[in-house]
Amino acid sequence: MGLFDRYRSAGRPSAGASAGAPGVYLHGGDEDLEVVGESYRQDRLWAACGGTPGGERVRHEVIAVLVPEPQNPVDPYAIAVHIGDGLVGYVPRDLAPEYGPGLHALMAGCGGYVALNAVIVGGGLREDGPGMLGVWLQHDPRAFGIAPPDRRSWVGPPQRPAPLGGTMRTGFTEAWLTDVEDDSYDLSWFDDLPDADLPAIALLRQLLETDPDPIDRHFQFAELEARLYRCRDLFDSALDDFDSVCQRHDAEMETICQAFLRKWGKVPLLTTYKQMAIRRQKQSDWQSCRWWAERGLALYGDAAAREEAVEDLHKRRNRSLAKIEAPAKKTTRRTTVTSVTVAVFPDGDGDGEGDGREPAEAVRAPDLEVLSCRGCGRSFERVKVPGRKPSLCPVCRLGTA
Repeated sequence: MGLFDRYRSAGRPSAGASAGAPGVYLHGGDEDLEVVGESYRQDRLWAACGGTPGGERVRHEVIAVLVPEPQNPVDPYAIAVHIGDGLVGYVPRDLAPEYGPGLHALMAGCGGYVALNAVIVGGGLREDGPGMLGVWLQHDPRAFGIAPPDRRSWVGPPQRPAPLGGTMRTGFTEAWLTDVEDDSYDLSWFDDLPDADLPAIALLRQLLETDPDPIDRHFQFAELEARLYRCRDLFDSALDDFDSVCQRHDAEMETICQAFLRKWGKVPLLTTYKQMAIRRQKQSDWQSCRWWAERGLALYGDAAAREEAVEDLHKRRNRSLAKIEAPAKKTTRRTTVTSVTVAVFPDGDGDGEGDGREPAEAVRAPDLEVLSCRGCGRSFERVKVPGRKPSLCPVCRLGTA
């Protein structure tokens, strides 16, 4: 029996679970948490959507289950994400150690696995074929003992890079290690940055007024963005300044990317676009979120040093498209509205009769009016609304339809 065979409803394990078997409990929330590694499991995602890659964009709501993998040979902190009975991806590796303790606490508290609402988005057609699907989880970070994402720090380039193997990330390490041999740029300013954020911000602003080199300017912008974001609780204008610096940075990015291509033949991680997409996403400004994601994709082109950066922006673009299109789809549905009056009366003495006070919570029933049918002469009721009143009762209207 798979995990989802035991899932039944929010907060309740399935009645069919065997004695001692862990149930699956749904936890709510409205903060997005991305899933990574879905590119290797596209067949399972398409199966979960009940479709096949055909050029259509997808927005499919599902339930996902979080499964810790302490025996994972690559990462003992790994948290797997299952949809149906299949593994579809993982919580990002840099976030798993943060979420792990809270996840284990939730599992201990409910005696089972933790499930979250999720949405599969993506599809459509790209220049290289059908678009891939991605998964976003809906959760409350506080349930995992974590402050909401917009309250966490975002740090800039490493303070003292050392030679490292592997794929270029931000490009700062490569630029630092070749700075001495290359006279076209000079990163010595990084050694002079104060540890304190406010004087460092002032110095970075001065550097950007005078330094003409695009590689220098890129890292100065990146460090200034990091410092401003870190100071968001210190002064009110920090986030507005952060947005303004990101826009200035973007205005120079074509020149910066050309400099990177000439120097290394690839474009490193452009954190500005992911961070701005996240900020707009948190503000539910989906049009702007889409713009920043698509702008980053255009700059990366086919020269991204890290493919996961491109996939991240694709997922954020698809997520924004799904949000932009979702309201239009909902308006086409025909719904039946039933009015219900609900009232909860305080009962201080426990006798079940209330204590004469006003209801603590009530939903007011709509006003009704009585009309006379011109066809059969009978009276009928309807909800009072502005506009023309019907001359026939529902029975007569059906008879003339």
